[in-house]
Amino acid sequence: MRNLLDFQIVLAPAEAAGGGFALASPDIAEGATIDRKFVFNDFGGTGDNVSPELNWSEPPAGTKSFALFCHDPDAPTGGAGFWHWLVVDIPASARSLKQGAGTADGAGLPAGAKQIRSDYGFSHWGGPCPPVGDPPHRYVFTIYALGVEKVEAPEGATASLVGFIVNQNVLAKASLTGLYGR
Repeated sequence: MRNLLDFQIVLAPAEAAGGGFALASPDIAEGATIDRKFVFNDFGGTGDNVSPELNWSEPPAGTKSFALFCHDPDAPTGGAGFWHWLVVDIPASARSLKQGAGTADGAGLPAGAKQIRSDYGFSHWGGPCPPVGDPPHRYVFTIYALGVEKVEAPEGATASLVGFIVNQNVLAKASLTGLYGR
């Protein structure tokens, strides 16, 4: 088994030269309630569990790939939050993930992109599903422009380890936050 020291990590400042790098979605407006279509369909959730369309523009020079994460920082996990979706190795030529791309087979993802196991325990989109009665949770979608073509993580790596590797190779990042409560 490889250890963390086996990975090549290129340190780059997180806010470096982002310019007009931005993340948007026709499915989720900044600060607005996420539609039931995108909500998880288990653990008491009654959504369709479809991943939203996400679009980004103007990555910085030197971008070699992208990573996209969706995280709920409000989940009652003892401070870790909850990882809903992680996609790495998105080609530098890509500028979007289409609605529904987050299926188990990944067929709708750009060629070469790879989904990482989320806190649901599977490697595809898992929509919002906060506890009943909680105030609306924040679902933060973040696109990372990376200075590496591939995120070299061991098979079965946790979301936190993949997040660490991504953040050590980030040239710029942009976020979009939707809300959901039940």
